[in-house]
Amino acid sequence: IYYDKHGEVRAVGADAKREGIEADAEDKEWTKAEWQGKTVHKLHLRPQSPSSALIVSHAIPPLPEGKTVIDVFADFLRYLHQCAWKYIEETHPNGADMWKNLETRTDFVLTHPNGWEGTQQSQMRRAAVKAGLIPNSPAGQQRLSFVTEGEASLYFCIQAGLTIHAMEQGKGVLFVDAGRGTVDITAYKQISQDTHSFEGVVAPQCHFQGSVFVTSKARNYLENLLENSRFIDDIPNIAEYFDKGTKLRFHNDNDAQYIKSGRRGDKDPLLNIRSGQLKLLG
Repeated sequence: IYYDKHGEVRAVGADAKREGIEADAEDKEWTKAEWQGKTVHKLHLRPQSPSSALIVSHAIPPLPEGKTVIDVFADFLRYLHQCAWKYIEETHPNGADMWKNLETRTDFVLTHPNGWEGTQQSQMRRAAVKAGLIPNSPAGQQRLSFVTEGEASLYFCIQAGLTIHAMEQGKGVLFVDAGRGTVDITAYKQISQDTHSFEGVVAPQCHFQGSVFVTSKARNYLENLLENSRFIDDIPNIAEYFDKGTKLRFHNDNDAQYIKSGRRGDKDPLLNIRSGQLKLLG
């Protein structure tokens, strides 16, 4: 999400990733809420737990000046809501009438990491009200509910074709949701075949060790490696290339991977740079 110097939203989602947006943002003095919206709110709303205590504060991008995590999350929810509204109006017969009929009767379900409770849910409720999803009234509050990401993973996998034959024989199933901000681990067993009811086998876990922290550690490594070299100003681009491509290709400790580090002719054997590519050992 890009904000102008008055705190107004200027670009969100796909529009915030279009070609040339960085130049526009620099010329117009916009600031950006780093990472995807739901990751931002996970990291800034995180409860004080042993897992979240391990997060180094400087590893979390700060929020834009004058913005709270509720403000940023509300702006992202508002954007998603508007996208849904526009899609329904443009793709369904009588879409505008359909939306007008459903707008005040729509129920919303928000997911959050395992282990989040009242404090985090209360802040998410405030963001939903601020975004205009629901009114701040008892009736409006009833239209908003929460599920953990472990619960959401269970039902998504069942709908996507996960067989529950083993669960019907008394065995459990383990879900590992390795996301951008957190890694959520949940285990379930089926307790009723008639109603497809499930219960947790053990307490769900949430570890703040998602993929954004892999990129953060890679960036720290690059800063130390390229310090005092002519490539130091290329680190933002190198880290972005790592995040979108190189990171996804790692399989084991023995295979080296390459990051585009500059121009094709760039070479520095001491830094493992050849033909404009930086070699990273597994």
